[in-house]
Amino acid sequence: MLGAYGGREFATPNFDRFAARSVRFDKHYVGSLPCMPARHDILCGAWDFLWKAWGSLELWEDGIAGPLSREGVVSQLVTDHPHLFETGGENYHVDFSAWDYQRGHEGDPWKTAHDPSWTGAPLMGRRSMPYDRSRGWFRGEADFPGPRTMSSASKWIDDNAGRHNRFFLFVDEFDPHEPFDTPDHYARLYDPDWKGPPLIWPPYGRGCVRRGVITAREGQQIRARYGAKLTMIDHWFGKILDAIDRNGLWDDTIVIVTTDHGHYFGEKDIWGKPGVPLFQTIAHIPLMISGAGLQRGVCDALTTSVDLFATVVDVFGAAQHVRQRTHGHSLLPLLTRSATAIRDHVLAGVWGREVHFIDGFHKLVKAPAGDNAPLSMLSNRWSTMPTHQLSREQELPLPDARARLSRMPGSSVPAIQQTWERGDRVPYWAWTKFSGDHLYNLSDDPAEENNLIDSPAAADVNKRLKSALSAIDAPIEQFARLGYT
Repeated sequence: MLGAYGGREFATPNFDRFAARSVRFDKHYVGSLPCMPARHDILCGAWDFLWKAWGSLELWEDGIAGPLSREGVVSQLVTDHPHLFETGGENYHVDFSAWDYQRGHEGDPWKTAHDPSWTGAPLMGRRSMPYDRSRGWFRGEADFPGPRTMSSASKWIDDNAGRHNRFFLFVDEFDPHEPFDTPDHYARLYDPDWKGPPLIWPPYGRGCVRRGVITAREGQQIRARYGAKLTMIDHWFGKILDAIDRNGLWDDTIVIVTTDHGHYFGEKDIWGKPGVPLFQTIAHIPLMISGAGLQRGVCDALTTSVDLFATVVDVFGAAQHVRQRTHGHSLLPLLTRSATAIRDHVLAGVWGREVHFIDGFHKLVKAPAGDNAPLSMLSNRWSTMPTHQLSREQELPLPDARARLSRMPGSSVPAIQQTWERGDRVPYWAWTKFSGDHLYNLSDDPAEENNLIDSPAAADVNKRLKSALSAIDAPIEQFARLGYT
């Protein structure tokens, strides 16, 4: 959607302003999905989806602020991301020198009293959300969580520029995320003729228009609402750029702009983030980096989210303080143009679903060979995302008598390993219908319309995926459920 990547549907002048002084990465991909698994990739540098569905920092690992603090770097987190402060997101923030949480987004239980000035919006199958109790307390644009987060980050730059020898500022801005709610002047930008209620909550599912879940006209409104929020957050992102300008930080600061994953808005009639393969819409994400001495331009090397952790550690010389096994490679050789590639593949997926192998040219979507079993999870923090829709037992069944002590690759700390077999109730992330294996040639078929799984190339890419799983010591259950011997 960003103009710097060719998007013309919505206005993103400040992201484009940043891109004009940056290295733009054109083959940057997700790793673990969705929100918290993606943050584990970024903040811990290790792929998470092969071991667990959703969870907090483990006993054997640190978030990025841990090794930086041991290297004497001042760190600050500014965020409105509610998952960081609820069950399943514990402890990612604790090693930062300071942190600032701006309240009221999506599932954040911020207010108990509902302000009747907000009449609500269609929930598209959801139950009541905490946002409905918070929304009436936003009196103007500057009161929305996204603008407050960007304003807080800008103020931190003004207050701290020149006061620390080295700093790491992590702005985890939840927008543009559902609910796609903005002041009216943004909402009218891309669908001025809409007369119905505000469709700020997208449906989750495949074939939503075909099945009559929404009409094509309602889909147009949902997409426009997303664009409105993208343009709003772009405006407030400009405040951060202004603060960097004001304080003359471009000459000695590296600035990284990226995201966790995409979102389906009708591509292939898919909406939200349902249990479907990771097509390009959700898997191929922006990454732009600006820094002193870096020559702006385009980088077509293959990269992924765990590489960001490796890069930050490299920048600050903190590798000796990293405790966990990681899977990333520093981007600095690409940024300094001392290398043209740092990896030949990435792995991506949602726990309990397909495993994806991407080499920049091909994408293999490997589904379970039969029943989605055996399916194992390794964790010492048995918690998961509160869905606001399901009971805790539905979200994540407790370990049972089959649980055993195992070890995470790269760690000597015992970890609980639970394996679910055919017929077991499994964590809800794995609740989906699979469409079999897919293989796409991304160079010739960027829209992923032509499944090449029956072509001669499939055997070689399958062999490479199996080898990649072996290289990171993926659980043996992963090989079994995918049909690899």
